[in-house]
Amino acid sequence: MVIEKPSDVTAAVLAELARADDPRFREIMTAAVTHLHGFVRDARLSEAEFHQACALIAQLGQLTTASHNEVVLIAGSLGISALVCLLNNGDNGRTETTANLMGPFWRMDAPATANGGSIVRSPTRGAPVFVNAWVRDPQGRPVAGAEVDVWQASSEGFYENQDPGQADMNLRGKFTTDAGGRIAFRTIKPVGYPIPLSGPVGALLRAQGRHNMRPAHIHFMVFKPGFKTQFAQVYSSDDPYLETDVQFGVTRALVGQYVLHSGEPPPAPDIAGAWYSLDHHFVIEPGEARLPRPPITGKASGARPTRAVLERADVPAAEGAGTKR
Repeated sequence: MVIEKPSDVTAAVLAELARADDPRFREIMTAAVTHLHGFVRDARLSEAEFHQACALIAQLGQLTTASHNEVVLIAGSLGISALVCLLNNGDNGRTETTANLMGPFWRMDAPATANGGSIVRSPTRGAPVFVNAWVRDPQGRPVAGAEVDVWQASSEGFYENQDPGQADMNLRGKFTTDAGGRIAFRTIKPVGYPIPLSGPVGALLRAQGRHNMRPAHIHFMVFKPGFKTQFAQVYSSDDPYLETDVQFGVTRALVGQYVLHSGEPPPAPDIAGAWYSLDHHFVIEPGEARLPRPPITGKASGARPTRAVLERADVPAAEGAGTKR
């Protein structure tokens, strides 16, 4: 088609897409082209802004390495990861689900760890936490023999792959549910942490006046043939960032109660002082047991990272009142 006016461009691209054999591919690409062209029109995108957007997209790929995934990070910061998760779980978005974001820090091949074991693999500050987690099917029956990956950030707010000072696979482990669908392990109480700001995600958050904090959480990934693989994060109910998570990941089903125990006999002889317990239940749905491609595959080297935290700006008075956090 020879293009005579702006609307001809969209029509021409859609006409060419009709040649694709795969009907799902046609459906996805038709929606993508329609919405992208509509975005250009609605935003009245200038040529300079278009080139700026192209440069940002290129930078997302350039900054994605074996130990950092900027693409997954920005998908979370725009709420896309959370939306995809909720629309594809809980009976396709119709019911509550314990599924949650995979996040940009899952690694394959976490060390197999016996139930009751610790995932603290190098000296790591933090209050001890003893976790019990149960995996059930939609009818409430325990799911035995499920593999459960667990991972979290340190008390300084860094996953081991970000931090050369931590042992490889520190605060990571793989457990197997027992006959009652249960796993148990020891770790440290998680803390909220800032997501990295060095790339396009940082520029996006600064432009919006947002903070870059994630509320404290522990990650879980449940894998069992016959069930859909489930990623989840159990958030700490006492975290101040629950309502303003930079990745929009907090759901009611995954707010966990980290119970403080003080003056009680500890579950391990090396504990002097207070400790925490966490009990949580996951419900997995029948489906295909499939693992996605890991967003990271290696560990950072060089200097240890430093924390950088953004303030959350007030909402402009014309749009409503707001507070910083």
